[in-house]
This record gives sequence, C-alpha cells and structure tokens, in this order.
Amino acid sequence: MNAPNSPPSPANHPEEGHLKIYFLPNLLTAGNLFCGFVALTKIVDANPASDHYFGQIKLALAFILLACIFDLLDGRVARLGGTDSPFGREFDSLADLVSFGIAPAFLVQRVVLADVFGDYRQISWFIASIYLLCGAFRLARFNVLSMHATSGGKDFLGFPIPSAAGLVASLTLLIIHFHENERSLGHWNYLIAVVLLFLSAMMVSTVRYPSFKSLGLRSRSTFTKGIGAAMFLGCLLVLQERVLYYVLPAFFTLYLVYGFVRPSLSRAWRREIEEEDEEDAGEAH
Repeated sequence: MNAPNSPPSPANHPEEGHLKIYFLPNLLTAGNLFCGFVALTKIVDANPASDHYFGQIKLALAFILLACIFDLLDGRVARLGGTDSPFGREFDSLADLVSFGIAPAFLVQRVVLADVFGDYRQISWFIASIYLLCGAFRLARFNVLSMHATSGGKDFLGFPIPSAAGLVASLTLLIIHFHENERSLGHWNYLIAVVLLFLSAMMVSTVRYPSFKSLGLRSRSTFTKGIGAAMFLGCLLVLQERVLYYVLPAFFTLYLVYGFVRPSLSRAWRREIEEEDEEDAGEAH
C-alpha cells in the first residue's frame, strides 16, 4: 500500500512523451471546435435591427451543422486508422460541449425564445441552460462508460448530443424559413421550447441509439440502395432551396424516433438498417 503522501504512479499519469495524440482525427475535432466558436461569434454579432440579421443566423446554423460533419468524420478516421485514444475522446467531448451544447442553447435562447415569455425572459435562459446541463451530463457519462467498456459497442446510451444539436439547428432554420415567407411563428417558438426540453431528457435517458459505426467505407450495400442514395443526394443538390429546410429536421427526427421503435424491430430489420455484419451483430451493448 502506498503512503498517503507518496507520489502518484507514473502508469496512471503518463508523461507528455507517452501521450498519444494523432494528427488527422484531432485536426477534424479541432475543426468541430472551430465551427462551434464561429457559430457563437456570429450569434453574438447578429443585430436584430439589421437587414442581414437572418442571414447571419443562418450562417451560424450552417457552422453548427458543419460541426456535426466534422464530429462524424473524426471518430471514423480514428477507428479506420487505429488511432483512437483517450486524449482524442476527451478532446472530442470538449469540442462537442461547445459546438453542440453551448452554441445551440445560446442560439435558441437569443433567437427563438428571447421574446416568447414577455417580461419573464429568465424562463428562456433557464430552458436553454437545462439543455446545456443535460448535454454536459450526457458527454461525461459517455466518457465514463467508454473507459470501462470491455468491447467496442455500437450503441449510444441516450440521444447523442450532435444529433440533438442538429435537430435544434435544423428546426430553427425551418422557423427562419417560415418567417421569411411571412408565415405565423407564434406556435413554432413554443414548439422549440418543448423540443429543447424533450431533447434534454432524451440525452440523459437510457434509450439506446445505434452509432452506425459499421456504416462506413467497409459497409456492404445492395446495388438498389446505392442507386437510391445517389438519387436522394442528387435531389438535395438540385432542389436544396425547397427541400433542405424540411429534409434536415425530418432526418434528425427519424433518428430520434428510431430509438423508440428499435427494440420492437426484428434482428434482421435492425441489421439491414444499421448495416451490421453477421459477426458483429451480437457485440452491441
């Protein structure tokens, strides 16, 4: 037994020379963090009295959604190159807290909910703070479970915070689109408040969501599914001004709902949707 004042073991506190920091996946994580910071600066700089106000907010939303892409890529690059590390996991969580926790919460509070509750504006920041706290709790729980995991699980416990931020950002983008088309916004603003609270609960819930780790460069897909995916992407590019506002929130909403219906699906259906290999289908936990 070590004496109470004895120095910590070097095995538990690796020196800087032994710390594994891999360039490419951490560069992508840095891109995630950079996008979150730029989104925050655009939200702060946006002036409601300016003619370009919604343009600035749209740019902030675009950076949040771009951060989702960086977050999707960094983990896949790390796993593909065998460069997953504790440092990368911690760095990724810090970036996620800024890009998918602080930025969406601040955006919703300032852009959507600021004037919803009249003289009780503190309600808007209280709702936004609940989302931020639950997101931080979700990330901390994920890191703890990852440290004690005995095998490479393919499930997320609770709704992932990047997906929550993507849903919040895409819904806000849809609200702005309705506003630009001079439609009524009152009920939509209240809807965002409800969605934010619901996502807060889902992030700290025990509902399991697939991480789609097996859906990547090595996944096998049928010819029909490949053609369908290519046509879908083509439609997005051609009709982006009309369908993008609706496709993005629908995509994240489907993922949110999938966590509820997933346990009732047969194993064959789940394997088809999640692109699991036969030998990997039983590893998720």
